[in-house]
Amino acid sequence: QVQLVESGGGLVEPGGSLTLSCVVSGVDRDLHLWPIGWFRQAPGNEREGISCINRSGENIYVQGGRFTTSRDVDKKTVYLHMSSVKPEDTAVYYCASRRPWRLCSKQPNEYEYWGQGTQVTASS
Repeated sequence: QVQLVESGGGLVEPGGSLTLSCVVSGVDRDLHLWPIGWFRQAPGNEREGISCINRSGENIYVQGGRFTTSRDVDKKTVYLHMSSVKPEDTAVYYCASRRPWRLCSKQPNEYEYWGQGTQVTASS
């Protein structure tokens, strides 16, 4: 059973940085084969895709160049590095996975596995 657990959310001042973590279990040692996406959802808004890391380790559709995604295969962890955070980045952030060998996608309904989400609040 594939499970994803996010952590690292919290309060961050505008202009600051924050790194979110997503620990993936149930994928043995093949994490690099699974496209892992990051999404966010603010109150009243639809869930939007902001970043994805594919099996080559490339970042796909990074949000405005301020966010990057990396992974540590040994730790089975994918990270979302947020910089120059803005108040409009306030949302619940989710990581999600598609089945192995598939491509990254911005569409939430194309991801089979989801974490529970972590709240990020950008405010002074």
